[in-house]
Amino acid sequence: MKVVILAGGRGTRITEETTSIPKPMVEIGGKPIIWHIMKIYSYYGFNDFIICLGYKGYVIKEYFANYFLHSADITLDLEKNKMEVLGSKAEPWKVTLIDTGLNTETGGRIRRIRKYIGDELFMLTYGDGIGDINIKESLEFHEKSGKLATTTAVQQAGRFGALDVTEFDEVGSFLEKPKGDKLWISGGFFTLKPEIFEYLKDDSTVWEKEPLENLAKEKQLNAYKHKGFWRCMDTLRDKIELEQMWDANNAPWKVW
Repeated sequence: MKVVILAGGRGTRITEETTSIPKPMVEIGGKPIIWHIMKIYSYYGFNDFIICLGYKGYVIKEYFANYFLHSADITLDLEKNKMEVLGSKAEPWKVTLIDTGLNTETGGRIRRIRKYIGDELFMLTYGDGIGDINIKESLEFHEKSGKLATTTAVQQAGRFGALDVTEFDEVGSFLEKPKGDKLWISGGFFTLKPEIFEYLKDDSTVWEKEPLENLAKEKQLNAYKHKGFWRCMDTLRDKIELEQMWDANNAPWKVW
């Protein structure tokens, strides 16, 4: 089963990192966040990736074009201009890199890779979200539902501590960064039937608007509730917090 990763956006809310590289190439622990995402899927046996490129897509192309070399031990004989590969730790990934346009919207990017999907069930996620999602469990959930689409529903942690204030103005309890306002949001990590391509009109189609709205209206969109860790690296603050988790050897998304 193929895994599609949307990696063409500009990352305008984290411009401190994205002036020279695309957002999916922003590093956590010395590895691009897209690598972390792929490792999650690979842990569950999904190793066939289609990456939708856009903004500075050549950076992602160059990264994967040289991936084997970067992952190998080598001996260079400069006089003879020869290179000997001593060993490699490269993952068993097949990576298809498709230029889906600089200004194409998310739905348009998905539409452009239709011919690489064919009539098969496929997975879809964004190039900036990570979590300890059980991919196989979410797939089984989708298959049992019979729906066209399943999204992973998550609850974001709040930014601040929450107070439970009594009628006497006393603090009855304090919760450090509780789960937002108890609303479920889409965390990506979709499982989709190929019929969803019929909901995508052109390059201007935003996946998160009409397609998902219409799928929901037609009762063809399911939500796999994930109560574990999930985070979108949306801002520099998010990046720093994820980096701190990784450095402290406390990265919940590291399921591999």
